[in-house]
Parts: sequence; C-alpha cells; structure tokens
Amino acid sequence: MGLDSPRRPGKRLLWLGVPTTLAWAVVGWTGTLGLLDNFRLMSLNRVGSWGADGGPAVSLVLFFSVAITVASSLGFAMLWSSGFSLSRMGMGFRASSLAAALGIAIGGGLASPSWTEPEAVGKRLGFLDGPAQEWSQVDWIVYYEPYLVPGIAGVIALVLILLLLKDFLAVSAADDRAEALQQRGRLVTGYVTHVEFTNVWVMGNPQFKVHVTYPGETGERTVVTTMITSAFQAPSRGSTVKVRYDPQDPDSVLVEPDPQDRSAGRNPGGFVPPQW
Repeated sequence: MGLDSPRRPGKRLLWLGVPTTLAWAVVGWTGTLGLLDNFRLMSLNRVGSWGADGGPAVSLVLFFSVAITVASSLGFAMLWSSGFSLSRMGMGFRASSLAAALGIAIGGGLASPSWTEPEAVGKRLGFLDGPAQEWSQVDWIVYYEPYLVPGIAGVIALVLILLLLKDFLAVSAADDRAEALQQRGRLVTGYVTHVEFTNVWVMGNPQFKVHVTYPGETGERTVVTTMITSAFQAPSRGSTVKVRYDPQDPDSVLVEPDPQDRSAGRNPGGFVPPQW
C-alpha cells in the first residue's frame, strides 16, 4: 500500500542477481589471494611472502577494489529494484546478501587450491635464528582459512536461500491479493480521518499509519493501514485516497494515494520532513 510498486520483483532480482553474484565471486577470488593470503602468511610467520610474492598481490588488490565497487553497486540496485515496501525491501536486502555470500563462496572455493603454503606447518619460524614455537589453536584456524572462508559463506548462502524463499512466498501471496482487488475489487473514494508518522523511512520515503473511512456495502466502514508516499504527497486529515475492497470479504482492503487529491502534502502531526 502506498507508492505504486512493481509487482513480482522476483524476475528483477534474478536478472540482477546473476551479475551481482559473479561480481562478488571476483571479489572473493581476488580478495582471497590478494589480501587474505598475505595476512594469513604473516600470521603464520612467513615473512618472505612480501618478497617475490608481493608483485602479483598488488595487481590482485587493484582488481579487488574495482570488483567490490561494482558488486556493491549491483547490490544496491537489487535493493532498489525490490519495491517500495518494508517486506519487499527486506526481500531485496536478503537477495543482495545472498548474491554476496554465494559469490564469495564460489570465488573463495576457486581460490583455495592457489593459497600459498606456509614455510613450516605446525610451528612458527624462529625470529632472528630464535627457537621455533608451536602453533596455537588460532594459528590452526588461520591455516585452514582457505576452506573456512568459502565454507562459512556457503552456509550463510544456504540460510539466506531458505529465508528468501519464505519472503518470496509471503510477497507473492500479498501480490495475489492486491492483484485480485485491482481486477475485481470495488473502487470507492475514502477519506483520511487520522494520520500518524511511524518514524520509518523506506527508500527515502516516509511511512504513515492512517485511519480511512469509506462507503461499504452495509454503510460507512473504517480501515487502519500503513501508507508509504513521497514527502511531498504525505497524507493529511481530510485528504482523499483510493480504496478497493472485496464485497465478499470486507476485510480485504487496498488503500492507495489519490493522484487527484490536492490536499495531500500538508504536514500531518508528528511528521518532520527531511532536511537536505
């Protein structure tokens, strides 16, 4: 309810998700070999990695910087393409997070065979001909980092897939109800009797809790719902809205802004416009 949002955002998320996942795979591969590999070897006391291995790492860091910029931009595009509602925004956030986790899992997995082996396994090399020291538990975790990075990212991706499937089913059910009302619902004009700013912003647009009265089959009815509009089309008491309801199911109501209402944009109680 509120701003007209795109129906069925799943296709948009899918089309954007493929290049976003590939971009994050490049981030995972270049970041693994260009950054984590060197940090891992330093932690395991292989100081020589900054010598002959230093050249290629610099190039990988450059590719990493470009790839993470592209991947982040595509992730924000997925978030914006999901639509103007809290449920869709949550689905877009999980979809972009899934692309990041899945891409890092793929890139990190492909980079695993190319990790540099430390000069000594199980022992820290002595400093200035000093005695060697046994690895701690943390050192062993760092040693197996080539497998932990893609493994953990893969587990996160699996959890996000389940959550995203749940979100998609919920949004699809809401879309079905809204489309049914758009096609078969009775359209009437409603009037806002009470409006309250919820202190929630969705994609830069304020959300309001509104009380709307409209003529029903058995007389005047009132519905309480939320609306997301632009700051310049904020509902106010007395403004008109479009109401679609199902005569067979009076509880099934869809409230949308009335583009012909000239009273919208007044400052309702409690709403503070953004200061740019």
